[in-house]
Amino acid sequence: MTTTHPESSAALPQYEVYAIRYATREGRRQNHFVGGDPHDAPMPMDYYVWLVRGDGREFVVDTGFGAEVARKRGRTLLRTPGEGLALLGVDAAQVRDVIITHLHYDHVGTFDTFAAARFHLQDAEMAYATGRHMRHRQFNHGYEVDEVTGMVRLVYKDRVVFHAGDAELAPGLSVHHIGGHTHGLQCVRVHTRRGWVVLASDTSHFYEHFEKRRVFTTVFHVGQAVEGYDALARLADTPAHIVPGHDPLVMHRYPAVSPELRDIAVRLDVAPSE
Repeated sequence: MTTTHPESSAALPQYEVYAIRYATREGRRQNHFVGGDPHDAPMPMDYYVWLVRGDGREFVVDTGFGAEVARKRGRTLLRTPGEGLALLGVDAAQVRDVIITHLHYDHVGTFDTFAAARFHLQDAEMAYATGRHMRHRQFNHGYEVDEVTGMVRLVYKDRVVFHAGDAELAPGLSVHHIGGHTHGLQCVRVHTRRGWVVLASDTSHFYEHFEKRRVFTTVFHVGQAVEGYDALARLADTPAHIVPGHDPLVMHRYPAVSPELRDIAVRLDVAPSE
């Protein structure tokens, strides 16, 4: 696990980090926790991609999904991930580095619009998404076969960069294998002006998952998921530096990039309001 010392942190780049909301859907509490929930109350889910910018580089974290998959899966697409990035001045076709936290449809869809990118992926995720466990609906329902095979095709074009565990992609920016939700799920650690921020992605869908050590219903290994919350705590400066992957509260706790982008894009390198 990465160890951070105050003197080394001071010399690291301070990245800007953005969450871009591109889709949403309705949901209920009982759908989001292993074992259900005693309160049958609404609990909607938002979908994000993330942008890390600084030190002369840009990294996009995950590539969302597009209109076809939104229709197929009953999601409300608000804008394509590329359109969301364009609102921050980023041309998806020109992005050089994309981190794919895992290969579920809402994290790797539209990858083909990132025509110049290398895709950073865990070895374990590719093995999982193409291996024996995909025989079972419990594990394969989060994947789109064409997207998985599309990523395999990019391997043959030398556009996938594989990682086995923790890896530093740039000074102050690293990926960390967590597992749990999928076998190869990874989170992203970023050094910012407010310290070390962790983009949890689906290592914690909602704040409540890591705060109360509950687990989302789509899961490969419950033990890894629960242990993963300890990893998030080690990697982040404080719990307030952990950003969950699907919680609508992210849009409320962090400041909008601009008044025009309210409910669309927020700054994660700025301290949350609560």
